[in-house]
Amino acid sequence: MNRDQERRWILRPRNIRKLWWLFCLVLAMTVLAQALIPIHAEFGVDGWFGFSAYFGFLSCMAMVVFARLIGGVLKRPDDYYDDKDV
Repeated sequence: MNRDQERRWILRPRNIRKLWWLFCLVLAMTVLAQALIPIHAEFGVDGWFGFSAYFGFLSCMAMVVFARLIGGVLKRPDDYYDDKDV
């Protein structure tokens, strides 16, 4: 690790671990808050406990998969923009 990386608090493994725990705690609290706050469901499924968390997670996974697929379609060779003898 160079000096620049030593100064950055977010790159330290101990702080990364703390951030993961903090994020997991916040996510768990938001899901558990649904037990205290009445949900007014428009459809049947959005009234399920933790539906927003499940839906958000699955939507994020779908976006990642879609980005990987579209990246494979749009990928060009490394020398694509090199000057070619035409």
